[in-house]
Amino acid sequence: MLESKLEMTEFANFGYCPKVCAQMSTNHKPRPEEIEHLLRNAELRDQLEPYFDESIRSVNVEELPTPMENEFLASMLAWERAPILPIGQWFEPELKLPHPDGLSNQQLHDPLWETIHRLFERRILLDFTDHLSDRDLYCLIYRDILPCSEKKIDSAANYLHWDCADIGGDATTWLRFYATDEERQSWAEDFADPLPESEEPPYPRQMPRRPL
Repeated sequence: MLESKLEMTEFANFGYCPKVCAQMSTNHKPRPEEIEHLLRNAELRDQLEPYFDESIRSVNVEELPTPMENEFLASMLAWERAPILPIGQWFEPELKLPHPDGLSNQQLHDPLWETIHRLFERRILLDFTDHLSDRDLYCLIYRDILPCSEKKIDSAANYLHWDCADIGGDATTWLRFYATDEERQSWAEDFADPLPESEEPPYPRQMPRRPL
């Protein structure tokens, strides 16, 4: 999950809305939609003010159109207000899976895919799964994903991507099964470690994807 950060300019007081003042100080008569955007901008800044600290800095308001800035501020506010919960508790009732040791490979197939689609409904996407068998993927969801605490951000534009090839920060799996030739070459130029042989992932799947 990427944490939103703001860039500091000359405005240290987050509740101050320079765009409103700039508009009001000119002879330009704002259109109704412009007034609506400016009022929303002031409202968002007021709501963000309690969260302001050294790690949150103000957007360079001269570079963003007001509607775009409002989207950015709204995403920051959603981030700040979002509760941190285990992913299983994002669901009502809590999403729980039977222990994998009690299921045969055939028995875990249906609950695996049901869970994949339920995660997608909460905008949780599982990336790089094609090197994992159904059992391996089921165990990953059971052991690592559902118990993991993440910010539950209530925004249709926000997706949580879970990199299923990242095993303790080791890029070997990604390099072997998913990296392009160009990415492998770039990696070889940047790092001294030998590259693994490139292979086709053994378990190709049609996973739910984020809409374009």
